[in-house]
Amino acid sequence: MTYKQTPLYSIVNNKCPHCHEGNFFIVNNPYNYKKFDKMNEHCPVCEERFEREVGFYYGAMYVSYGITVFFGIIVFSIMCLLLNIDTITFLVVFSALQIILMPIFYRTSRLTWINIFVKYKDKK
Repeated sequence: MTYKQTPLYSIVNNKCPHCHEGNFFIVNNPYNYKKFDKMNEHCPVCEERFEREVGFYYGAMYVSYGITVFFGIIVFSIMCLLLNIDTITFLVVFSALQIILMPIFYRTSRLTWINIFVKYKDKK
C-alpha cells in the first residue's frame, strides 16, 4: 500500500476519500474565509456523494473535539511543563492558536469523518 492509497493522503491533500483524485472542499486554501467551509456536493472525478445524509457531519464534531484536546495537551506540555510558562499565558496563547487553526481543524475533522465510512477504491 502506497501513501496515495491511505486515508491520510485524502485528509492531508483535500481529496475524495473514494478515488483520491477530486477535491473534497471547493477551495484548497483553508484561510479563504468566504469559502473555507464549502464542500463539493460530489466528487468531480468519481461522482461519490460527499453529503451522505442529513446530519452526517455531526460526528465530525467528536473528531474535532479529539483533535482540539490532543492539540491542547501538546501545547500545555510544551508551554507549562517544559518552558515553565504560567497558566494564564498558556490559556491566552492556546485560545489564539485555536482561533487561528480553526479552519484547518474544521476541514481535518470532516475529512477524517468521511474517511472512516468511505474507503479508497483503486481504479484497476
